[in-house]
Amino acid sequence: MTHQDQRPQKTGAREPASHIASLVERASGGEKGAFDQLVDMFQGDIFRMVYYRTRSPMDAEDITQDVFVQAYKNVSRLHSPKQFKSWLFSIAVNKVRDFHRKGKFRALFGLYTEGDEERDPPGEGGNDENALDIMTRKDFWRGVGGLLDKLSTMEREVFILRFMDDLGIREIAEVLKKQESTVKTHLYRALEKFRREPSMRELLREERG
Repeated sequence: MTHQDQRPQKTGAREPASHIASLVERASGGEKGAFDQLVDMFQGDIFRMVYYRTRSPMDAEDITQDVFVQAYKNVSRLHSPKQFKSWLFSIAVNKVRDFHRKGKFRALFGLYTEGDEERDPPGEGGNDENALDIMTRKDFWRGVGGLLDKLSTMEREVFILRFMDDLGIREIAEVLKKQESTVKTHLYRALEKFRREPSMRELLREERG
């Protein structure tokens, strides 16, 4: 997968849970073709999730590959096939944290700096993109990043998993190994902080779809 030919898609979310569980069971039994189908379904989700946290297509590619390598090696240990998505996101969260601890990317929710407007987000833009499109994207990420910086670590993680990664409360709880009530509390606090920022209400509506 390369960021030039892979447009992040939420394809995994569109697949019936029973179909995903069946593929997981087959992959657990050593059927590589079944795991390859799971990769096709979820690599866009994972790439997007990692990219939100690294702001680097190249680093997101590398981390996404590492996530699926680890998943392939350990899928037979997954107790419940229905938990595959949250389990996969758990691996990705840990990979990003490891990467952050090693200092291999600039900031967890890095804001654009001078010159960054020349870099295309994954699956978007190109040499024909006009200056207005570039500035709009730059302002968007500066606005989101500025607000995320005002959240606590847990509020920020929960907010991104919910509205940018499109995980449900139960899935977030499984990813972060927290109680659902704890996830809801942090999500509520994060939303309240966003709601107190009038200029960001439109951004929030867009993320919620």
